This record gives sequence, C-alpha cells and structure tokens, in this order.
Amino acid sequence: MRLVKSIGFPKMHKEESEKRDFLPRFFEDLQGYEVDICLEKGYGERLGFTETDYLQSNPHICFADLAEVYQSDAIIVLRCPETDEINLIREGAVLISMLHYETRETRNELLRERKINCFSMDAMVNDENERILVNYRGTSTAGSRIAFEELKKRTNDFRQIQENLIHISIIGAGAVAANAAKAFEAFGDNEFLTTDKGLIIHMLPRAVTQKESLLQQILAHTHVLVDASKRPDPSRFIISNQLLACLPACAVILDLAADPYNEQTTPIQVKGIEGIPTGTLDKYIIEPDDDMYEHLPPSVSTTNRRVVISCNAWPGVDAKECMEIYGKQMIPHIDVLLSKPIEALDLNSRNLYERSLVKSSLSYYSSTK
Repeated sequence: MRLVKSIGFPKMHKEESEKRDFLPRFFEDLQGYEVDICLEKGYGERLGFTETDYLQSNPHICFADLAEVYQSDAIIVLRCPETDEINLIREGAVLISMLHYETRETRNELLRERKINCFSMDAMVNDENERILVNYRGTSTAGSRIAFEELKKRTNDFRQIQENLIHISIIGAGAVAANAAKAFEAFGDNEFLTTDKGLIIHMLPRAVTQKESLLQQILAHTHVLVDASKRPDPSRFIISNQLLACLPACAVILDLAADPYNEQTTPIQVKGIEGIPTGTLDKYIIEPDDDMYEHLPPSVSTTNRRVVISCNAWPGVDAKECMEIYGKQMIPHIDVLLSKPIEALDLNSRNLYERSLVKSSLSYYSSTK
C-alpha cells in the first residue's frame, strides 16, 4: 500500500463557457502537504488567472501537457473526464470528480474495467446522508433567475398573463427544490411588491405527481414548471409529454435535475419530464423548434413542447463563486487522501471526511445498490 504522492488537475474539455478550475487560493491551502501538484497548461486562464498566480500560491505546482497530468497518482477535476481522457488514467490511480453513479451506469462500467479508484464528489455525504461537497444555491439560483427572466420577457413583463398570480410548480422537496423556492420568492418580491400581481410557489410531492388528474389541474395554471427531483428509478418519467399539453402556451420548463438520456441501458434512462432536451453552459435556453429535439431517443415523445431552461452544469454559470465554495469543501477530503493509503480507508473511522470518502467510492456504491 502506498500514499498518493502526486495529484493532477486537468482542465475540463467541455463547452466553451465551462470555466471552472480550482482557484489559486485552493492550492495555497495545499502547501503543507508533501505532494507534487501538476496542472494542465492554461489551467485557470478562463477565470482570468495566470501561471504566476498559481505558482505564487504553491511552489510545488508544475504545469504540463494533458497526458502527463493524467499520469499522476490522483486526478481531481470537477466534471468527469471524457472517455478518451479516462483511458489516460493509470490502473489503480485515483479519480475524484462529479461522477453521478446513479445515472451513469455505462460510465461506471468503464471505470470498473479500467480499475480506477473512484470517489464521486456528489456522493460525499455526512452521517445523515446530507451532501458535504455541494453548491445547492449555485444549482438552483442561476436556473431559477433565467427561467423567471424568460417568462417575463415572453409575456411582455407578465402583462399577457391574465391571472393575478404567477404560479411556480416545483417537483421535488430536497435542497435543490428548497433553494429554487427561495430564489423564486426573492424574484417575486422584487418584481411584484408594488403591483397587483403576486407569485405563489407549489411544491409537488409524490402524492401529487403520481396522480394524473391532480397534475392536470395544477399544470393548467403553472407558468414555470421546475424539475428539482431525485428519482429512485431513472427509467421512469415523472411528467409525461402528454401532460405538458396542459401547460399554458407561455409556460417555461426549468430543468434543474438535468439528468441525461441514456439508450445504452435497458430500459433506457430518461428525464423526469418527458420530451425535453438537456442544455449546456453554452446553450441553456432551448426553443420549442430547436434541433436538439431531433437527437432525443425515438421512443421519447416530444409532441408537446414549451421553452426549456436546462443546463448540465448549473453552478458553472457563476464559476468563480462556485469554485471558491468547492475548494473549501474539498480540502478536508484531500487531507484524508494524502494521509492514508486508499486500501486503508475505513467506513467506521472517527474522521467524518474519511467516512465520506468511503461512501463516495464506486466500490461502495456498487456494493450497496
């Protein structure tokens, strides 16, 4: 058994608008560790930082090409690397990233085949199963703001909505849903306090979403439909495409869950709301006639459409704020990673972050699902 002696930080080769790299302040916090730190050339440039900024934060940093970065003992990158990048990781090395095991079974199989020790940031939880490494506000607020602005723009400052109440219907009751509700409350207060209109927020639990007759009544008066769900079965829709016909023509659909379709599983993996595409940081406002609909699985109905606000990386809209949060949350986990061999990590440790690391591992997920 050996300790991690080098950590590689590659850039994310995703959309043009994906800027999130760890900030220099994060690497300053790593100065006390005897570990080599290898950053991909150009790291942090999209956030306005230079190599000098990083070198001043930690003298153990070096810059290298992508392939060399991926030869480190451990790889830390916010969003999961693409398949060709995963194939650069050495067998037995560590990968820490947002891996979303529950909705990425095809990728899970690749990681197992490559014998990579995986730890998913989104699965790092405390003893109450609450996420430790998370930016709920970043996930919820940006999308809610954009959806509210789009509704306002498309209804002539809400004047085309005849009712005095703007209705927001949120699927889910977790932290993402709660933060979305708080965001819409703030937007509504700012917009309507001096007018004759108001905003009301409906939280839709399963006792409602599993009853089509109730959904028809609610959707008929919904101006923003929000999916903030975490489904136990990603092969089943929560809202069918047929039900979307109940929405007003001006309605906006906000996809905060942003689960992808996956035709490689049986049955296929679908989104919580049937027939909507998944957007990106480069394109998160999707019109009803967008070409993205042509790429959805043929078995998914897209007959009924509304404007969709969707992004597979919502916290990335406010990139610097996001990485400031993630950096602070990540340090205690790295402290454990650099102090014990991977094989010695103990689920019953007195250290909360060691327990969190174990529970975030792919091996733990595979043994408990």
